[in-house]
Amino acid sequence: MRIAHLSDLHLLSLEGAIPFRLLNKRLTGYINLRFRRRAIHKPHAVHAAAKEIRRLGVDHVVITGDVSNLALEREFVLVRNFLQRDLGLPPDRVSLVPGNHDAYTKGAHRSQRFSQYFAAYLRSDLPLEAPEESDRDDAGSSAFPFVHLRGPVAFIGLSTAWPRPPLVASGRLGPAQLRALERVLAHPEVQRRTPIVLQHHPFHNPASRAKTLLEGLGDAAAEGRLLRQVSRGLLLHGHLHRRIHRKLHTERGHIDAVGAASASLLHDSDERMAGFNVYEIDDAGAIKGITSHRFVPGQEAFREVPVPER
Repeated sequence: MRIAHLSDLHLLSLEGAIPFRLLNKRLTGYINLRFRRRAIHKPHAVHAAAKEIRRLGVDHVVITGDVSNLALEREFVLVRNFLQRDLGLPPDRVSLVPGNHDAYTKGAHRSQRFSQYFAAYLRSDLPLEAPEESDRDDAGSSAFPFVHLRGPVAFIGLSTAWPRPPLVASGRLGPAQLRALERVLAHPEVQRRTPIVLQHHPFHNPASRAKTLLEGLGDAAAEGRLLRQVSRGLLLHGHLHRRIHRKLHTERGHIDAVGAASASLLHDSDERMAGFNVYEIDDAGAIKGITSHRFVPGQEAFREVPVPER
């Protein structure tokens, strides 16, 4: 099985960004878009990646969040069109999860805007229990986790997206998702497959506590306790806008934690330039290859580069 991994598309549409909708965290994001982000995140790199992924003939595509910038409806329409027209794959061959930009405001989170626009891609192959009354604050994450059973692997989609104050980009899973994740990992259909966990924020937090509070995963330790029984698998993430490969050691082996660069970011370094990752899984569920494809501006082409190990 060949899997392509995209992240941090940041497809931009300011349609709908009328003044009263900017009187919240979106104001700082809008300013950032106008004066910085718009200059370095280019949609043509994302569209080129979709074309290359089609050429490679992958079996499945995963997208680990931040598909939008301000979680506006028009942005999600733009992303949905990208999935349908550019990737051209049916929903059962695509798995995606939200990032912090996709739950940018409390309104977007409470209304489950991401889940509404991408419902066809979030349907789980395993039944999920309804959230308990005590979990109502996590209502924006009620579509997660989902499980997609595909051949030798089980894709487990998690949401670390949570509305934060301006200039804060941290995430969390929350108690409801963690309890559901425990049940998912114990399910026979998952245990007989190689788990591939999808989430936006990386499991490995920054060394600095202050930086973790600003941009890390608040309950990474609790997630780690659940994953320690897994003997092998992948944990795929974005958020860092760079290619990175680390190991999460468990009681019976390890999980390869791999981050993808932003699919739209134009940067001088191989580590950060736009592109996507590819993972090769054999019929027995063993991970046989981890590679990355770096965008070559001007040529609208890609070249293979290593994923730096840390």
